[in-house]
Amino acid sequence: MLLKELDELQSKKRQDTFQRIKHARKFCDFREDSEYEAALTSQAQIEERILLLLDRLRHAEVTSISDDGTDPVVFGAPVTFIELPDGEKETYTIVGVEEADIVNGIISNESPLANSLVERSIGEQVVVKTPGGEMTLQIVAVR
Repeated sequence: MLLKELDELQSKKRQDTFQRIKHARKFCDFREDSEYEAALTSQAQIEERILLLLDRLRHAEVTSISDDGTDPVVFGAPVTFIELPDGEKETYTIVGVEEADIVNGIISNESPLANSLVERSIGEQVVVKTPGGEMTLQIVAVR
């Protein structure tokens, strides 16, 4: 996910912003041109994000998961569980705060759910404390 975002920033967004700045330069006096200022601000934000992503990727650690299903829940691994007692099955991937996207089943490692699941194994029941109360989950798969 980080690599995809980095590629998008470096290839498309950086070039789009450069074109905006180039276009704005043609029509401004550089003292009071909001389009030019907005383009410069956008460029600075893109460059800052690129540097942040490069730093994160430089310090990333790759982990592997065995195929025998005995590994515990770890950062980056999709985990499937059923909510007890109703048996509703859900799958989430635990990632860093920057990558979290709950709508797509990607949760932050700082969330109560992720904190409760990490280092647990298939078959274990986990109690998660949420603002709405406690819920009990049983881990059924770690990929």
